[in-house]
Amino acid sequence: MKRVYCLIILMLCTTSMLFAQKKAKIEFKQTKYDFHEIAEEKGDVTHMFTFVNTGDAPLIITRASANCGCTKPEYPVKPVAPGKEGKIKVTYQPKGRPGGFTKNIYVYTNGEPERVVLMITGTVIPEP
Repeated sequence: MKRVYCLIILMLCTTSMLFAQKKAKIEFKQTKYDFHEIAEEKGDVTHMFTFVNTGDAPLIITRASANCGCTKPEYPVKPVAPGKEGKIKVTYQPKGRPGGFTKNIYVYTNGEPERVVLMITGTVIPEP
């Protein structure tokens, strides 16, 4: 009977240890940004998306990509400690792209959620 109790206690301890694993968590202050009107002749425009690691483990951004070659995301390559901020820099190239646009940027992490979608929008005013 003692063996059964010991086995049950051991299983409960193991199960609780599995659920107590530390996890990173990414939270963006905003996930959408509108550039409004952009003059094509002024060149590239940039926006910084700020995030916080609200988890209890280091956050690693494994990659970031856009749905178009005209949009370039840059992200921190070093882990972001719990409670610290990081930034994703998104640059849009309006040259030769008059009219409205909506672009998605996909950010992949080791935390929760594993993928976040950022969005930029605006309207490119063509050169006169």
